[in-house]
Amino acid sequence: MATAAPDATPTPITPPYVPIIDPRTGNVHQAWYMFFLSLFRGAQAAQDPNLAPQLSDVFADIGAAAQAAQLAGQQGAASVSDVAALQTAVQALALADQVSATRDELAALSTMVQGLALNPAPVPRRRARYGSFYDTTTQTATVINTAKEITFNTTDLSNGVTIGSPTSRIVVDTEGIYNFQTSIQLDSTVATAQEFYLWFRVNGVDVTNSASQARVQGNNAEVFLALNYFFNLKAGDYVELMFSVSNLGVQLLASGPVAPHPGIPSIILTVANNINVVG
Repeated sequence: MATAAPDATPTPITPPYVPIIDPRTGNVHQAWYMFFLSLFRGAQAAQDPNLAPQLSDVFADIGAAAQAAQLAGQQGAASVSDVAALQTAVQALALADQVSATRDELAALSTMVQGLALNPAPVPRRRARYGSFYDTTTQTATVINTAKEITFNTTDLSNGVTIGSPTSRIVVDTEGIYNFQTSIQLDSTVATAQEFYLWFRVNGVDVTNSASQARVQGNNAEVFLALNYFFNLKAGDYVELMFSVSNLGVQLLASGPVAPHPGIPSIILTVANNINVVG
């Protein structure tokens, strides 16, 4: 460390985007602990007149520690009593006769720290995007073993996630990771066991390894099929659910309400971007 004379100009500190108290532990965040530790080391140096000329470099280290706090992501913690001890050391530094040249610098640093505590950095808010959709019609294939889109005719809830055109498309208006959860009511009108396949497409392209298979066992054999998938989507992207059948008698069945139950849609789909989305 250099031994230049102390500089009375305060070392600038960029406000760290880290709270002083870690909300998950109730203790002082590690980034702030490192900051106060730098002050403590400066106080130790100040107690020895022979080390006082090195104090300007100590404060430069303090500035670097504060900037590093911006990038701190580790969840360490220090006790409040540790910080109290550091604050006592800083007060002692302020009263030390042999470092009067650093008093203005110390006062400026103290003002900066108080400003950071009173004016924390803004926390980005989540921008919720979601939608709930279903279809009240029975959906059938027109050709066996051929991909066909599943459509929707009703929006239950929607904020930034909408039914597009054609109505098989579910469109998002915000970039993020979306959770697609769907349930389908299958039915067969043929006596023999038949197969039903379901998978996702994004922007018209089949999603690798997204398919599921169900075997419907005989006439009037209903099967309830559920599936969910995560997608990392850009604004304007759309997702479709595709299906194929081994026999045209296999269908996505919809039926009206019959006491005591309400109506049964052929498909229900919910979408939410509740993962890693800010804006």
